[in-house]
Amino acid sequence: MTGLFFELAIMLVVILVAAELFTNALEHLGERLKISEGVTGSLFAAVGTALPETLVPLLAIAGSKAGSSVNQEIGVGAILGAPLMLSTLSTFLMTLAVLRSRGVKGWVAPERTGFTRDLNYFLCAFALAAAAMYVPHEQMIVRALFSVALVGVYVTYVVMTFRASGELVDAGHGTEAPGKMLLSRIGVPTSLATIVLQLALAVALLVWGAEGFIHGVRGVSEAVGVSPLLLSLLIIPIATELPEKVNSILWIRRGKDTLAFGNITGAMVFQGTLLPAIGILLTPWTPRVEVLTGVAITLAAAAWLRTSIRARGLRVGALLACGPLYASYLLITLTR
Repeated sequence: MTGLFFELAIMLVVILVAAELFTNALEHLGERLKISEGVTGSLFAAVGTALPETLVPLLAIAGSKAGSSVNQEIGVGAILGAPLMLSTLSTFLMTLAVLRSRGVKGWVAPERTGFTRDLNYFLCAFALAAAAMYVPHEQMIVRALFSVALVGVYVTYVVMTFRASGELVDAGHGTEAPGKMLLSRIGVPTSLATIVLQLALAVALLVWGAEGFIHGVRGVSEAVGVSPLLLSLLIIPIATELPEKVNSILWIRRGKDTLAFGNITGAMVFQGTLLPAIGILLTPWTPRVEVLTGVAITLAAAAWLRTSIRARGLRVGALLACGPLYASYLLITLTR
């Protein structure tokens, strides 16, 4: 058992290092391409830091054997647990980071059009993904249509986000890299080629870390007799969402609210569209109680964020409500 937890800890460190390499390279890429903070946060950084929790379900589903549901349950839990964690616990922890400096009545001010666009697309997509749970697995054509619709939602979202980039850059929301590229600190010159090299290195580390994490979670679930689905709903998202949490906390403490929130809401859109599209086709995408509980609280948290936005931004006090929502999920799930 000790060895399994040690493996989880090592793989988590690998994932965190890889995510830092990836995000750092993306910031330099965004500055070099002269794109907005919205694109960098909601697309580049969101997808980059979402790779750990993206790779976990993909590798779990790909590695599942005929007749075995353990990997499939890990995949379903990781797919649905990530948006839950982002919309509740990640947002709550990010807000705590500025509670002292801004106060309960203070404001967090992400760029409003990008923030509302992200949440509008997420709410639409995640509701579709939830509805697909009630389609019998035998009706694969109907399920395939749901998957195609989810992919279409994300493609449309990407196009609309890029279209808005030019005007946002002109309005002063261009991306600025906060420091040197990490590879340049060991003497490598910063260029487009070295940025791509750092990105490739990060992806390789993320794949290795995700594969090791799947092995560790499967071993722990078997050792303690806990459902792999429940374990992956709770543990995998907490661990793999750390890159988003850390990056968003650093950004919001530096006053970069758009990047901080874009990193979270953009990842929610990515994970609420493409991954459920795969899960609907390749896993037993069914309305189990623990799954529906997570989906309901995720949608409630996202709707709360969407309706709380004002001209000045979001009240710090309103964002703190995301913490009790996550606590409610834990209470409901664990008491069962």
